[in-house]
Amino acid sequence: MVEQEFKDKTKALIDSLKSICANYGLGNDGNEFKIITQIFLYKFLNDKFAFEAKKIDKKVAKSEKWEEVLVAMSEDELEMLQLQMGGDTARLKPHHFISYLFSQQNAPDFAKLFDDTLRDIALTNNDVFAVKTDGGAKVVLFDRISEYIADESKRDAFCRAIINKLVEFSFERIFTQKFDFYATIFEYLIKDYNSNSGGKYAEYFTPHAVARIMAEILVPKAKRGKVKNVACYDPSAGSGTLLMNVAHAIGENRCSIYTQDISQKSSNLLRLNLILNNLVHSIPNVIQGNTVLHPYHKDGKDLKRFDYIVSNPPFKLDFSDFRDELESKENKDRFFAGIPKIKAKAKDKMEIYQLFLQHIIHSLKPGGKAAVVVPTGFITAQSGIDKGIRTHLVNNKMLAGVVSMPSNIFATTGTNVSILFIDNSNKGNVVLIDASKLGEKIKDGKNQKTVLSPDEEQRIIDTFNAKEAAEDFSVAVSYDEIEAKNYSLSAGQYFDVKIEYVDITPEQFAEKIQGFTSNLDGLFKQSRKLEIVINKQLTGLKYD
Repeated sequence: MVEQEFKDKTKALIDSLKSICANYGLGNDGNEFKIITQIFLYKFLNDKFAFEAKKIDKKVAKSEKWEEVLVAMSEDELEMLQLQMGGDTARLKPHHFISYLFSQQNAPDFAKLFDDTLRDIALTNNDVFAVKTDGGAKVVLFDRISEYIADESKRDAFCRAIINKLVEFSFERIFTQKFDFYATIFEYLIKDYNSNSGGKYAEYFTPHAVARIMAEILVPKAKRGKVKNVACYDPSAGSGTLLMNVAHAIGENRCSIYTQDISQKSSNLLRLNLILNNLVHSIPNVIQGNTVLHPYHKDGKDLKRFDYIVSNPPFKLDFSDFRDELESKENKDRFFAGIPKIKAKAKDKMEIYQLFLQHIIHSLKPGGKAAVVVPTGFITAQSGIDKGIRTHLVNNKMLAGVVSMPSNIFATTGTNVSILFIDNSNKGNVVLIDASKLGEKIKDGKNQKTVLSPDEEQRIIDTFNAKEAAEDFSVAVSYDEIEAKNYSLSAGQYFDVKIEYVDITPEQFAEKIQGFTSNLDGLFKQSRKLEIVINKQLTGLKYD
């Protein structure tokens, strides 16, 4: 009940911030998501600072106005307090507090003060909270928010409206909540900003069912609490849904996150997700850039290898502008099965997922595990790069299995998808699951999507982890059997053909044979009559 109350209040704050943006002409504006997410983050960091300060200092905890106690501290005392807070709490100065801005809202040029405050917080915390580009530039925490308002005369009022809304509510009581709480809040926060925008690298929000199935298979419950000091990677991270689920399964303090994504918008959303989920220590590993062309994470000259990799890469898009640059000697091992050719009439259908998939295989540590969303056509293609990748996985015995998902599991694409599980420590049987018949179809705006029930999700997870065979649902097959089936990873091709047997007496058998014989005699007679009719018509004979 208390948790739901917190959720409702937090969602109400998000709605009110969106309402302020709409009132100042920014509803559905391209910059609205920057304002909403950055203001939300400023409030979150401010309240997290207060929460941590109260845990450490009794005077701060007992005071009705905690800010006044901090203002009265000397620089050395404040420095000591902040050192005790740990690395996931932003370093704030007294004039950074929301209460200070609230007290100054009637000052001239309030919008400038508001923007200067956010920028100062960003610069003060740049080493920990800045996202890097693959060229080495830093993308700081906060922009100058008021400058998104075109009419300068309205900027002060806009910033006052925001600060008055922020001062009404405190996040402090939510910091004891668990992963699911923050996952729900994050999804609500970005729901209007993370849909398929039709652009070259359009972001797709990965359904929770897919994220949960990946995490529960990569890190089964039996291994919870035993995995530690591992590196988790997503080369097309988006807003980080897959990584957050895996990090939660492992334990946020037991893993480090590494990402790359070409979208600056996605990288900013991912940073927010890391902050919400106690993974601030991984923000320096968030890179905005082109993974395929300029992979950032390396050990010396070689690509860095990871313990866990998850990815929902873009499937098809035009990368013809840098395709030829990939055919270098240094990429020969990485793209071992080949690089898709430029399509003369449909460049936008170039199979970029094949590059991401090969990059992932090349980036996996010995004994590492990966889960990748692929178009279902990948698992049966009988030639080309798809077949080459599957052959490599089977011949090198580094496959855990495949789960073929229901159609429309992603509301934004009609492409059927499967989840490919890679595990180069698996030398035994491979699990193939056909989950295409599961789920309930529902409307999602203009689109239709399929939603799995919790029981159906659990059935997939339990069947895979137990390597169970179930009629018309799953098989556990050897690498040799897969090779014999021309490297197909479709579960349906391994299901037994069912032949029904019925016990009958000799008399019943004779009766059935007599029935078949009579039917055949009747068919022969009809055929003979039809032949006579046709012959008469052809010869022009008249008949009754």
